[in-house]
Amino acid sequence: MLLNTVHLQLYSSIRHVYSEHLVHLSFFGLSPETIASQKSSQILLTPPDNLNTLQPFTRHIVAVGDLHGDLPNALRVLRFSKVIDNVGNWSGAVDFFVQTGDIIDRGDDTIKLFKLMEKLRSQAPKTGGVVISHLGNHEWMNAIGDWRYVYPSEIKTFGTVEARQRMISTGSIGRAWANNYTVASRLPLHPYLGPPNTPYPPVRSRLYFEQDLDGTEKLETSHMHELDLESGPLSHAALSFVHGGLSPTYEALVPFPEKINELGTSLLRKLQRREQPPPHPPHPYPGLPPSATGEEHELYDANGPLWYRGWALEPEEKVCEDVEKVLKATGTRRMIMGHTPDFHNIVSRCNGKIIIIDTGISHAYGGVLSALSIHYTFTPVFDPENTGAKQIWLEREVVSALYEEHQEVIADEQRVVVGDFVA
Repeated sequence: MLLNTVHLQLYSSIRHVYSEHLVHLSFFGLSPETIASQKSSQILLTPPDNLNTLQPFTRHIVAVGDLHGDLPNALRVLRFSKVIDNVGNWSGAVDFFVQTGDIIDRGDDTIKLFKLMEKLRSQAPKTGGVVISHLGNHEWMNAIGDWRYVYPSEIKTFGTVEARQRMISTGSIGRAWANNYTVASRLPLHPYLGPPNTPYPPVRSRLYFEQDLDGTEKLETSHMHELDLESGPLSHAALSFVHGGLSPTYEALVPFPEKINELGTSLLRKLQRREQPPPHPPHPYPGLPPSATGEEHELYDANGPLWYRGWALEPEEKVCEDVEKVLKATGTRRMIMGHTPDFHNIVSRCNGKIIIIDTGISHAYGGVLSALSIHYTFTPVFDPENTGAKQIWLEREVVSALYEEHQEVIADEQRVVVGDFVA
C-alpha cells in the first residue's frame, strides 16, 4: 500500500482534526449520494459477474448505560434493543453489547444483574457476539467499602454483610469484575484496526520510529500497516466507552485504553486482596489502600474516567473544542459514557462526538428506558480501474437512540475511503 494512499481520507462534509490529507469527493467525481444511487455506469455497488467480488462488512453495536439494581427494566431495554430474545437469552442480532457500568446500588437486583451479564457473555460467542463490560464509579465505591447507596434490602439478598463483602471481592461478582470488566474500552468499527481494546497509538509503530528510523530505511509492509493504524483513513474508525468521561486534562489517557485499564486492574487487585474493612456507613470511610499509587488515586478522583462530568456539564463551545483533542489522542470518532443522567433522553453533543447514555433506567430514578445503537457498514464500490490500493469503499455509520416506543437518529454519516483494507 502506498504511503500517500494510506493517508488518504475522503469526506463529503466533515473534516476531523486528525485527517492529515483531505481530498474532496469531486476529485473523483464521486459523492456518497452518487454511489448510493448507482447511476454511474462505471461505479457499482453490485459487482459485474466477471469481477472477483469483495465482501461488504457490517457491525452492529448496542450500548446501555446505568442499570442500578433494576433487573426488570434492564430486561425491557435489552429486549427492545434486540440484545436478548423474549426468554432472556442472547438473540444473535447484535455483534457487540456494551454496558458502561453502575449495575450495582440503588436497587435489590445486584446478584441477578451480574448473573445475567455473565450468562450473556457466555452465550454471545456462539453467534459471533461479544459482551463488553465496564466498572462504574458505584462498582468501585463498593469495592472500596463505600456502601452509601446500598439498600438494606439488597444486603439481605446476599444473606449478610460479610457474605456480600466476600462475593464482591473474592466471590463470583468480584472474580467477574477482575476478569471481564475494564475501566475503559476502544471498540473499532472495522476489524482492520484489530480486536477491541487494541491500544492507540500503536505501540510498535511509535517505538519503531522513535528508535530505528533515520530516513534511509525502506518501509516494510508491516511497518506501513502500523502507520496506517495510527494516521490512515480508518485510524480513528473506533468508539471509546467509559463510565464517567475521558477528561481532556487527564494525564494517563494514552496509550488508550491500555494505560487506564492497567491502572484499574492494579487498583482493583489491591482492593480485593486487602482485608475487607467494615463498610461505610456506619463505619468510617476506608478510602483507597495505603499502597495505592498517585496514578491510581488520579484514576478515582473527580477528573478521572470514573467520575468526570465535564462532557455533560461544560458549555457547548468548550466541550466541542476539547473533544477534538481527546478523539485525536484516543484514536476514536465518538466517546460514549454514562454516569450523568438525563431522565428524558440520550444526550448528543458536538454532532454526536459526545454521547451520554445514562437516562435513569432504574426505577430508583424513574427515567426513560433507552439504548444506543450503532450500525456500521463498509461497502466496496466495484470499479475495474480502481482495485487494490485504489479500491474505493463507501463507509456509513448510523447512530440511533432507541426507546421503547420509538427511535431517533443521532448521526448518519457517509464517507468515501480509498485503500486496501484487509483485517
